[in-house]
Amino acid sequence: MGAAQVKELRERTGAGIKDCVAALAATTDDIDKAIDWLRAKGLSNAGKKAGRIASEGLVEAYIHAGGKIGVILEVNCETDFVALNQGFKDLIRGIAMHIAAAAPEYVRREEVPADAIERERRVQLERVMGEGKPEHIAAKIVDGRMSKFYEDVCLLDQKYIRDDSKTVDQVVKEAVAHIGENIQIRRFTRYVMGEGLQKKADDFAAEVAAQAGR
Repeated sequence: MGAAQVKELRERTGAGIKDCVAALAATTDDIDKAIDWLRAKGLSNAGKKAGRIASEGLVEAYIHAGGKIGVILEVNCETDFVALNQGFKDLIRGIAMHIAAAAPEYVRREEVPADAIERERRVQLERVMGEGKPEHIAAKIVDGRMSKFYEDVCLLDQKYIRDDSKTVDQVVKEAVAHIGENIQIRRFTRYVMGEGLQKKADDFAAEVAAQAGR
């Protein structure tokens, strides 16, 4: 256990030094497990704040260089005072830039449709079985690959583009601990120039062909 780990855990949870040391000792210096350990014992300020209502905040509009990609992002906090804080604004700007670059489809895992999850699990199970893996470990392998699936499509699971040692969720939790309020990414929309136009053209052509064949 090093001082750097204790410092990181404090920044991400707002917990006291002694509690952070105890959490790391109890989880063999695994930061993520230590966070869960602190939250389970009610010692993580970030965890406590997560239950408070966040009804203020900002909507950020970000246009990527060249005007080919645009993002509209809503992030909520508890007070308008924090909404005007430069640190909060910088956080939102960074996340909007991340969305432009990483193209997530959802904010969090809970938003992924059940049929999409089931379809992905089925595909991954077929892959695992096709690779000749023993059936008794197939489920664990699929679970691991599902984590990668969530990292691909869920914003909070993705590695943050400005610091890939952290996920977006970890970055938000650090901001919660630092700013002192609940912060929630509510929703976003990502626009790409020309996206969907070819499909519309193909659909129109198919419709015309179908009508001509009647």
